Formats: sequence, C-alpha cells, structure tokens
Amino acid sequence: MLMPKRVKYRKQMRGRMKGKALRGAEILSGEYALQALEPGWVSARQIEAARRSIVRTMKRRGKVWIRIFPDKPITKRAAESRMGKGKGAVEFWAAVVKPGRIMFEVGGLDADTSLEALKQASYKFSIRTKVIAKQEIMGGKHESV
Repeated sequence: MLMPKRVKYRKQMRGRMKGKALRGAEILSGEYALQALEPGWVSARQIEAARRSIVRTMKRRGKVWIRIFPDKPITKRAAESRMGKGKGAVEFWAAVVKPGRIMFEVGGLDADTSLEALKQASYKFSIRTKVIAKQEIMGGKHESV
C-alpha cells in the first residue's frame, strides 16, 4: 500500500478542495489517462485496487503511470468515544484530488485494451472520472473517449 516513508507532522487538518487542478492536469507519459471530474480524497486502498485492475486488464503488456500519491493522513476517533481527549489516530492515507487531475496514465497498448483497463479502474474510485486521450492521437484539445 502507498504511504509516505516519513512525515514532518503525524496528523493534518482536513483542508479545503476548492477550484480546479492547476498541476497534473495534462497527459505526460502515456496515450490514455483517467481524469478526475470532482474533488475528493482517494485512499491508498482505492489507488492500489485501481492499479491492480489496470495491470490485470492489460495482461502485463504496456506501461502504467500512477500520477497521484496518498500523502495526507486521515484520522478517525474510536466509535462511541466521548468528546475531548484529542484527535483520533491515523486511520488511512489519502491523496487530495481536484477536478481535472490526471490520476492514471497507460501507454504502449492498443486503444481498446487501454480504454477497457481505465474503465475498470474508474469503478474503484468514490469520485466521478473520465477517460481521455492525448492530443497527438485524437487531434485538437483533450478528447473525451
């Protein structure tokens, strides 16, 4: 499971997810990509499940790039615990994803297999996503597939 090796602070505040993704919104390495359409936290378990799904569909051909990393600790208090006594323990690690963010890229494979692999991966996330293609392949701006 993905998680940072070490962090400066053990616990973080929740923060806000306003606006669109400024960084990581273009396809860099692959030909097809999975793009987030709404903001949310994507857990390390979801990322790993999507990665496994992609690799299984691609049958060890082509290459996969994971463009998000879960570096935000999400804490949770014990069930039925009274108020006070500090913040809860770290429950899981999550990646903060804004709309427009590229989450996965695939390359070196035919279009049908790539699209199917990314479609299968999209089922693993709790946020809406879409599959897009690189400009050189489809021509013009990012084409939705």
